[in-house]
Amino acid sequence: VPAAWQRPYLNVFKHFRVEEWKRSAREGDVAALTDARLKGTVYRIRGSVPTSSYLQLPRTGTQSLGLAGRYLYLLFRPMPRKHFVVHLDVTTEENQVVRISFSNLFKEFKSTATWLQFPFVCGAAEGSPYDRTARRDLVGAAPADVRWTCLVLDLHSILSLYLNRRYSHLKSVKLCSSLLVKNLCTSDLVFDPGVTFSEARRADLACRGVAPMPREMAFPVPKGEKWHDLYDYIRFPSEGSKLPYDSIQKSCPGPAAVSEDPIRQLPQPVTLTKAVRDRLSLIHQITSPKAVSAPW
Repeated sequence: VPAAWQRPYLNVFKHFRVEEWKRSAREGDVAALTDARLKGTVYRIRGSVPTSSYLQLPRTGTQSLGLAGRYLYLLFRPMPRKHFVVHLDVTTEENQVVRISFSNLFKEFKSTATWLQFPFVCGAAEGSPYDRTARRDLVGAAPADVRWTCLVLDLHSILSLYLNRRYSHLKSVKLCSSLLVKNLCTSDLVFDPGVTFSEARRADLACRGVAPMPREMAFPVPKGEKWHDLYDYIRFPSEGSKLPYDSIQKSCPGPAAVSEDPIRQLPQPVTLTKAVRDRLSLIHQITSPKAVSAPW
């Protein structure tokens, strides 16, 4: 259970004062800039080689973030027509450090006792030409109109499903080119950015561990618009899934997940286009059906 100072959530960039670069490190082309759409500061990490440009928390490998929240929220946007890599070092209850990496450079899932590598499938805005060509371009560089994404990683489930280990805490984060990142957050709560505070109160979601996205972590939604029409929300592993998946991507929950997830009973359900459903079908064809592949 996270310490009191980490509850109900921890705004990682704010807490560790990333903009001062005293408790974090940057290498290569890393710059803070104002994003007009998000109406705030974002960090741009770019470079031709992922290992040459990165933002890292904490500053050195001998330190630890010590963040015990079950869920890690990454608010980011892959750069169009580019590749990116993210490394998370997590510590198990047995004090074993495991690296969880995901990237649109990876073609397949790979696993060892201390390293999990997940392909990340970048979706295009629904209805765009890139959405229609997603079947041909499933794994690889991000499409030209790739959207800002709220990625929710269930660190507890990832370690349990893939390595049969028990999660203790997040040790470090390394964000490598090429991507834009708004923030990181850890929490034991499931935040759904498409749910308003009034909807959450009416449905009494707090008692079920579900909450609207904290305002300081939220993407802006113009009046009359819906969050899910503007941005991508990816939860991994997806809720209700009994078997591990071999890639990180936008997914559609099955009937069991719909009945168990209170969010799905609220207004504004998420519906996926045929192109997105085709992409989900194809990813299962090109990735190994085995949950964990042989060490490499």
